[in-house]
Amino acid sequence: MMVTLGITITAATVAIVVVSFLARRTRPLPWHGWFGLIALASAEWMMFHGVEPVATFFTPVAWTAYLLIADAALFAVRGRSYLRNAPLEFARMAFLSIPLWLIFEGYNLRLQNWTYVGVPSNLLLRWFGYCWSFATITPGILITAELVESLSWVPRRAKAFHLSRATEAAFIVVGALLLAAPLVLPRNIAPYLFAFVWIGFVFLLDPILKHRDGPSFLADLEHGDRARLFSVLVSGWVCGWLWEFWNFWAAAKWRYTFPMFQDWKIFEMPVPGFLGFMPFALECFLLYALTSALLAWKPTPMRETIGTVHSNAEATSSTVTASHRDAAR
Repeated sequence: MMVTLGITITAATVAIVVVSFLARRTRPLPWHGWFGLIALASAEWMMFHGVEPVATFFTPVAWTAYLLIADAALFAVRGRSYLRNAPLEFARMAFLSIPLWLIFEGYNLRLQNWTYVGVPSNLLLRWFGYCWSFATITPGILITAELVESLSWVPRRAKAFHLSRATEAAFIVVGALLLAAPLVLPRNIAPYLFAFVWIGFVFLLDPILKHRDGPSFLADLEHGDRARLFSVLVSGWVCGWLWEFWNFWAAAKWRYTFPMFQDWKIFEMPVPGFLGFMPFALECFLLYALTSALLAWKPTPMRETIGTVHSNAEATSSTVTASHRDAAR
């Protein structure tokens, strides 16, 4: 019954995105989108029939196919996409996605909230699968967010929302405390603190990026722009259901070992855990934004059209649209 519910929610989520895409597209889906659809359908068939190595490496295969589809859909709506217009940016997202996800794997050594089963016994093959899978996480979140934003579900302009400097400083302190708690509290308590990790980086990094004139959800809200926040949250919801849907039947997969809700699961995920994908998406965006800024990676031409994770202190958000502000970043 719970699996049926999960399939229904996943199908409904995908259907809403597809219908919105068809209503907003301005050109045909490019060839790499069709290739991704064929690859995904083929991988599904081979996974269910136990065909190796696809059955074992199904998760990275499926997500690679999904990235092709999502990027092609973005092009069909906007006329530009990462793979067609900014492949270096796409490569950067995939490259940084591995060490950024390893931060959460490091926390899991303490929290013991999930484990991997069915992975290859060969160490090289196992880590090849890990790295390939981890490399799809950040691109999956960010490209999906761009696609959702392109569908114009939320008016870009809204009432400005301001926080005081003291409140922003308090956010940083709260974020640091949330991230430190699982590491310093007794080991028998740490597994119950998973929510601290899924929201801690949001509190910690967003005010920091705002003060660095980087991309920040707080900065967006101060200028009456809620489109990016909404799009990233929706991206977390979409990607979360797809992660769990594709993971459930894969030969090599993760299983959650939370010390609670184990009898209340959809796919492998305890039901409350699905809410964690939305703040996790915010964290993916902020971690990539901060890391890119620290590495001083130069903007790419894609930022003229598609939201970026770079900023320029000289850009004045009150006089430019959100997309042009992102181009300056």
